[in-house]
Amino acid sequence: MSIELIVLDVDGTLTDGKITYSQNGDEIKSFSVKDGLAIASWIKLGKQVAIITGRSSKIVERRAKELGVQHFYQGIHNKKEILESLLKELNLTMENVASAGDDLNDYKMLKASRLAYVPADASHYVKIIADEVLTKNGGDAAIREMIERLIVLENLEEDYLALWQ
Repeated sequence: MSIELIVLDVDGTLTDGKITYSQNGDEIKSFSVKDGLAIASWIKLGKQVAIITGRSSKIVERRAKELGVQHFYQGIHNKKEILESLLKELNLTMENVASAGDDLNDYKMLKASRLAYVPADASHYVKIIADEVLTKNGGDAAIREMIERLIVLENLEEDYLALWQ
């Protein structure tokens, strides 16, 4: 059964986990362009992406829109519950899901997914249950690494490269 949906956490996964505030109180986050290119490519392959994050941020909403992320949820306490609801809507099962997260609030979602990926700097407790600990830290192209591993696993390399040739 193929992976049709990747589910991503934000802070510590798509970002380095730091939250910076300007003097005016504006929140500042940094995202990897490398992650963005891989996410956009995954979508161009006809696959789906969901972002499920515990915090709420206009910055993350903007980034999700820029990348064409189809499913975006923020301010979520129980990520697994939201994922289960989304799977019903999409007529998919956990067997179709690869997820990425870095901390304890991702634990249930990671454990339920067919494949669970965590950045190199993830919590020890989620590393234990992960299918794969990535070599990159959160915010430093860890999601690109995940997606490119999925591309190989799903035998999509030719299609992936064709997007850019």
